[in-house]
Amino acid sequence: MNHSWNYFSTAQLSFGPGSVSRLEQEAARHNWQRAFLVTDENLVSAGLVQAVAEPLAAAGCQLELFSGGQAEPSIEVASQAIDVGRQSAQDVVLGLGGGSNMDLAKIVAAVLTHGGDASSYFGSEQVPGPIMPLVCIPTTAGTGSEVSHCAVLTDTDNEIKVSSQSNYLRPMIALVDPQLTYSCPRQVAADSGIDALTHAIEAYTAVESSRLQVPEGQSCSYEGSFPITDCLAEKAIQLLGENLVAAVNDASNTAAKDAVALAATLAGLAFSNAGVALVHALEYPLGGVLHCSHGAGNGLLLPYVMRFNLPARVEVFARIAELLGVETDGLPAADAGLRGIEHVEQIRRQIGIPLQIRELGGRRDQLELFADKTFEIQRLFWLNPRQASREDVLEILQNAF
Repeated sequence: MNHSWNYFSTAQLSFGPGSVSRLEQEAARHNWQRAFLVTDENLVSAGLVQAVAEPLAAAGCQLELFSGGQAEPSIEVASQAIDVGRQSAQDVVLGLGGGSNMDLAKIVAAVLTHGGDASSYFGSEQVPGPIMPLVCIPTTAGTGSEVSHCAVLTDTDNEIKVSSQSNYLRPMIALVDPQLTYSCPRQVAADSGIDALTHAIEAYTAVESSRLQVPEGQSCSYEGSFPITDCLAEKAIQLLGENLVAAVNDASNTAAKDAVALAATLAGLAFSNAGVALVHALEYPLGGVLHCSHGAGNGLLLPYVMRFNLPARVEVFARIAELLGVETDGLPAADAGLRGIEHVEQIRRQIGIPLQIRELGGRRDQLELFADKTFEIQRLFWLNPRQASREDVLEILQNAF
């Protein structure tokens, strides 16, 4: 092996039913006196904030609450959260919810530590140093934000999603308690679950780290795929193949929900090192204009991009089919890979993910705009296993329309 790579993770990952109760001993161990919780009104109503408040109170830690979190949060919402957080000194920031709330908490922690505003940290490696203690607690199984180095906000003025990537944004502690996902609404579980599958497949098929070419003068927040990310992605794909449909369609199947929660975290560890690619590049403008959830947008686009990438990654796609539980014995690798893509399409139908852009309210005359905005996100094109031109991007969008 004649190349090197780097693997980054959270400092501590606590996983398992009931693990949210660890907050009491963590607060005591770190002597946290004041905690700032970023969440949303739905989770207050659902009683999940109580699951965080009680162990903190038992440790004598005062809790201040921002409950204005929103799906696909705007830069304005981030500013509101930062303003509330600044009103008193905080020892720790907690993000409770889906990726939206956890991403919001990351930006809040960065600004409370280093000043500026949310836009100060957009782009790659713009966080100047370590941030204050950050604990992320997912209530959905999908985004992997609890272990990732990314935070995504929506720039409503320009109708596009903007992201910050820095290893300083990785939470100090990720508390993954699958019980907190049990009450997740069905459609949110579907969107989150297909998001996790997208993360795992994009990480697994990303250009190998030895072949990643970053243009001179540019920086890349990802490494490309390498052995550790392959291991994590493989396990995530297998768990999702076995459990995602049951976890979404059977509210009582807690074993499946536990497995999907684990898969989402593994996929988060995989993609936040290896990278995501063309699916995400396409989704950022699509989601920004059509206001779909990130998971629904990714899930819609995933098989179309897989079909485009198949010629560049035939053996890997054949392996994905195997991991998903598809019968591929005796098939040539290309045919096996195609069966895997068809299985992903089947999963989408079974859990109710939109199949075409027009179902999200998209119009054919918007496709050129989506292609232009996608093509501007070149940092994700570097990671795609097959080079894509603007014409390729437009063809994928036309196929997906």
